[in-house]
Amino acid sequence: MNASVYLDYAATTPVDPRVAEVMSRHLTQEGIFANPASRSHMLGWQAEQVVEMARRQVAELIGADPREIVWTSGATEADNLALIGFMRANRARGRHLVTSIIEHKAVVDTARALEAEGFDVTWLTPGRDGRVTPDQLREAMRRDTVLVSLMAVNNELGSIHDLAALAEIAHQGGAAFHTDAAQAVGRTPLAVGTLGIDLMSLSGHKAYGPKGIGALYVRRSPDIRVEALIHGGGHERGMRSGTLATHQIAGMGEAFALAAAEGEADQRRIVALRDRLLAGLADHPGVHRNTDTDVAVPNILNLAFEGVDGESLLMALRDVALSTGSACNSASVEPSYVLKGIGVPRALALSSLRFSFGRFTTPADIDHALNALRHALDGLRRRAI
Repeated sequence: MNASVYLDYAATTPVDPRVAEVMSRHLTQEGIFANPASRSHMLGWQAEQVVEMARRQVAELIGADPREIVWTSGATEADNLALIGFMRANRARGRHLVTSIIEHKAVVDTARALEAEGFDVTWLTPGRDGRVTPDQLREAMRRDTVLVSLMAVNNELGSIHDLAALAEIAHQGGAAFHTDAAQAVGRTPLAVGTLGIDLMSLSGHKAYGPKGIGALYVRRSPDIRVEALIHGGGHERGMRSGTLATHQIAGMGEAFALAAAEGEADQRRIVALRDRLLAGLADHPGVHRNTDTDVAVPNILNLAFEGVDGESLLMALRDVALSTGSACNSASVEPSYVLKGIGVPRALALSSLRFSFGRFTTPADIDHALNALRHALDGLRRRAI
């Protein structure tokens, strides 16, 4: 049975109907379905034009040159390409990477794989607000540091890093700067030139586009070299081989165009939804904010409910789709590594839920969730007495 209220937009967003309509034009024989690499006939040229239009749409949202956009299967692959590809390509200059302990698993596990290859990783511990400070990064920099990787928006807390300040410190130390911006599209400004970003991972399905498609922004510079991880045809300027999925790419392009046009309005509306939820819980005892709302995007709110097991609370909220953490970690009975990483006590970490709102969330959804939440909390606490 489907949940009647979906508040797990940080795990994935539904495809916007306007995006789905664009995608449908690139699947069947009646549409533009050909291989974009087939340059011997008109159908292939048309597919290539669709791909390049989408490349421009993605580039425009982040203020990049379209030639700096490399298509991938998602942000996870983009993170792998950025970290492994850059560290391997620049191993002669240095073997040191700086990242944080609360990055997405796509960065954490990739950094661990690099450690197994013999690279050196410094793991920074962010503050209680989920952010690494410029001073922390400055202290971690070494003469052999070649890459710093810190996410734009944390997927469990919503905390926003000061990318411009962090990138400046990385550059002062002679290192490149990578950010996983999967959760940031349409939610916070991402102008790569202003921020000083060298590598940026992007995702389609976190921004009302399809799953299975993403991109890596690679700044055009002799200093920014990335070694390919996937070989076979030399697609994407030799950085990522494979037949391009025209329909998914067209969908991601349209999704990013909509994010550029409507992102600010979406966020203003979502602020009101988040505040409505917080106001509805203001008089409820034992509610703790893990998200510092002053430094976070409004669509992600992490709350702890004292004296209640988070998994039990999740099960009691049968018709509300929520998460106890990131989707990649939701099968674990251990507390969220992100919450542990910012110092949330174990008992509260185990009692935490992540609420994430989106383009299609309504005030009625928030009210329904509040009623269900109050009922579930009262029932669980009565049984615990």
